[in-house]
Amino acid sequence: MPPRVYVTRRFHFSAAHRVYNPAWSDEKNYEVFGPCSHPGFHGHNYELEVTVAGAPNPDTGYVLDLALLKKLIDSHLIAQLDHKNLNTDVPFLSGQIPSTENLIVALWKEIQRLLPPGVKLVRLRLQETPRNAFEYYGEEDPLPPAQHQTL
Repeated sequence: MPPRVYVTRRFHFSAAHRVYNPAWSDEKNYEVFGPCSHPGFHGHNYELEVTVAGAPNPDTGYVLDLALLKKLIDSHLIAQLDHKNLNTDVPFLSGQIPSTENLIVALWKEIQRLLPPGVKLVRLRLQETPRNAFEYYGEEDPLPPAQHQTL
């Protein structure tokens, strides 16, 4: 059985959003989401870590050429997200509350479609603030809850 190697690449984007439920009153939105529900939006400098896994190619030694991964993520995702409003400018978030939880799941779906055969997306980590980070492992979370890092 060939070795399975995990490769992580980091990306950065800045985006604005408003976390609110349009079916609720402004008062209820503020009660649930606090200042994140402000109608004037607010922004974050996001750090995205994309981890893929696979066997190194015998011809290159690579699981995936990191330059190719950068090109795919930058052209297909970062271009849609950077300096954009997640509520209004990002088609793959249309109709969703743009919480970071929903964003990371949507990013997973988009990134999975971009990867070549033999390369598996295994982890996304999205840092929203210096104190808030979110991880997603797809529908098959490999870690029991007790092993997740406390942030």
